[in-house]
Amino acid sequence: MSDLPTPIPAELARLRGSIDNIDAALVYLLAERFKATQQVGVLKANSGLPPSDPAREEQQVARLRELAHTAELDPVFAEKFLAFIVEEVIRHHEAIAQGRPPLG
Repeated sequence: MSDLPTPIPAELARLRGSIDNIDAALVYLLAERFKATQQVGVLKANSGLPPSDPAREEQQVARLRELAHTAELDPVFAEKFLAFIVEEVIRHHEAIAQGRPPLG
């Protein structure tokens, strides 16, 4: 038996490269999103507003579910993804309101 790796089909390598590019874009998009939400956290803290805005969150869930449907993405997955992000944003906003660094 040979210990040489099995060659990867060109189509698989191409698709993996595309997935890697998308993953990189997602990381940068999330970084930009969190930069914006941290600014929101500062504005909320300075205005005495609560870290969480349930009405806004509800609107965003409905909007994201519709976008997911249009994009042929499972709306339940999209909602779970948004819930994960919103939970982290609220944690950051709470830290900002308490004068702590939001990351870490």
